[in-house]
Formats: sequence, C-alpha cells, structure tokens
Amino acid sequence: QLQASGGGLVQTGGSLRLSCAASGRTFSRYNMGWFRQAPGKERDFIAAINWIGSTYYADSVKGRFTISRDNAKNTVYLQMNNLKPEDTAVYYCAQSGGGSYNYPASYAYWGQGTLVTVSS
Repeated sequence: QLQASGGGLVQTGGSLRLSCAASGRTFSRYNMGWFRQAPGKERDFIAAINWIGSTYYADSVKGRFTISRDNAKNTVYLQMNNLKPEDTAVYYCAQSGGGSYNYPASYAYWGQGTLVTVSS
C-alpha cells in the first residue's frame, strides 16, 4: 500500500516536497516512480529511482525535480522546485512490478494521488 502526501497550492517559482510512504518489508528491493495526470490528459512519467538509487527524469522536470528514497522509512520523496503552472496535476507514486521505468504499465501498485496546484 502506498500513501502519497505533500500536495497543495503554491505560486509560480515555489517549491513543494511530496512524500510516499509504503507498507511492507521489501520496499528497498523495488524501483519507485512518480507520475502525474492533469485534467483531460494521460498519466505522464515524472521521475523514477531504482533499488540501488539511480534516478531518471522526464525532460520537462529535469533540473527542477529531485527524486530520493529513504529505505529505513519506506518512503520515496519528490522535491519540486521552480514550479510552473504547467506542473499542476494530480501526482501519483508507484511501485514497479518490472519493465521500463517510464511506462505506467510497468508499475504494479499505485498511491491515491496528491493534488499540486501552481498559480500564475
């Protein structure tokens, strides 16, 4: 089970830190990802971190967002800086079931989503 939190309303240029707490004792073995979905759009890949800590980012967020994990706390984070109105979306964390890190179909478990709204 995944529980995402940390969303909210922020102005352009602001920052937010999303958290995703996972249950289960094998968290450290799994790749984790963040996706987002804006109204009327598909769910898009944002960032992923594999079990050894390598990270991957969508071009749209590279240099602004940072994914990290704390295996002792079974938690993955998404630090979002320099936010833009186009970052407005529901953000989902997910646990990989295997496959390419940037495809939603590669993820077996999903959190409930947390809304991020960036005002201009």
